[in-house]
Amino acid sequence: MSHLDNIPSTPGKHKPDKAFRFHSSAASSSLSKLTLYSTVFLSVLLIFLLLSSPSSTPSTRRHLSTGTQHTPVSLSHKVIRKSARPRSTTGHTVLVTGAAGFVGSHVSLALKRRGDGVLGLDNFNHYYDPTLKRAREKILEKAGVFIVEGDINDRGLLQQLFDAVVFTHVMHLAAQAGVRYAMQSPGSYIHSNIAGFVNLLEVLKSVNPQPAIIWASSSSVYGLNSKVPFSEKDRTDQPASLYAATKKAGEEIAHTYNHIYGLSITGLRFFTVYGPWGRPDMAYFFFTRDIMKGKTIDVYESPDKGSVARDFTYIDDIVKGCLGALDTAKKSTGGGGKKREPAQFRIFNLGNTSPVPVSRLVSILEKLLKVKVKKKVVPLPRNGDVEFTHANITLAMKELGYKPTTDLEAGLKKFVKWYLSFYSGSKKKSSW
Repeated sequence: MSHLDNIPSTPGKHKPDKAFRFHSSAASSSLSKLTLYSTVFLSVLLIFLLLSSPSSTPSTRRHLSTGTQHTPVSLSHKVIRKSARPRSTTGHTVLVTGAAGFVGSHVSLALKRRGDGVLGLDNFNHYYDPTLKRAREKILEKAGVFIVEGDINDRGLLQQLFDAVVFTHVMHLAAQAGVRYAMQSPGSYIHSNIAGFVNLLEVLKSVNPQPAIIWASSSSVYGLNSKVPFSEKDRTDQPASLYAATKKAGEEIAHTYNHIYGLSITGLRFFTVYGPWGRPDMAYFFFTRDIMKGKTIDVYESPDKGSVARDFTYIDDIVKGCLGALDTAKKSTGGGGKKREPAQFRIFNLGNTSPVPVSRLVSILEKLLKVKVKKKVVPLPRNGDVEFTHANITLAMKELGYKPTTDLEAGLKKFVKWYLSFYSGSKKKSSW
């Protein structure tokens, strides 16, 4: 709103001089000044009224949106409830945060296809090309999943969603991802991974009935741990990046809300997820892009000249783990901000338990793309990356029935097929 401080508080007010004598010229001058001041006053009043009217200022009612079209909450409740309605009375009603993201979109679609009600929430940020997120959104829309465009830090919006729908579960996958980007924009990680998570939990603690929560932690929490494979019982107090530190903090925060408020919470430590519709900031993705452009790619090696390795886990296997965690989650035991009895708290590794050197990843891409790769071996930079990851998945196999079935070559074959289709310029885009 424009500042009006420089406008006289009493425009047009005239204080006559004691020796004032009436002359026609003086009267004419005074009348002109009075007219001018009155005009200014009326103009200011008109501007104020226009700016104060509902049609000229943003409404105080919060808006939900999908895509670029904003819809008042009162008008979108019907759409929201339809999206969140399960096919049968035994189905779940799930809020998926980060629904337009890589894992979030795959999980949302899997839930919807099996008959659960799903409502998405995503802020469509620009960490990577939002065009890819919008394309995922269109796929979900066709499947009947509505995505509310909003931020998990917006408590009023979250409250309205829970006022509109009784969710049985929250699949919290929204986060600021990426290890290296944390050195450029540390605040975004605190804002999303800590403040956003706390904001969501603050709303959930007071909901009655409370939903069960499944959320994405990360294998990054193992940090500088040298014991392999990584087990849920291993130390996680040596993070190698700010991203890892925020995920570790998230686990501690989750435990606190579980302990105090009776929220049922399951944390999932994802290990290097890859596959179709993936994230452009991941090595397999930007290696493919650069190889197709004929660019030289950097392949990292450890300080002892060994190969950097990752426990690459295909997206379909991760989705099965997410659904297994949701299906085995017990109900929360609180409501209205009060805990009645101890609630379930779990942490699981979701990996492939088969680390593969990055050099092997490059060789597979070279074979699938049928392009000779130009590569340069360089030392692993000190930007938060670790030398290797390796998941012990014994607990997830026992408790969730988790069993990864896709090896790296088979998974990359599916990714490359999708990538070439999606970025070919064809109007017919790849779908799930």
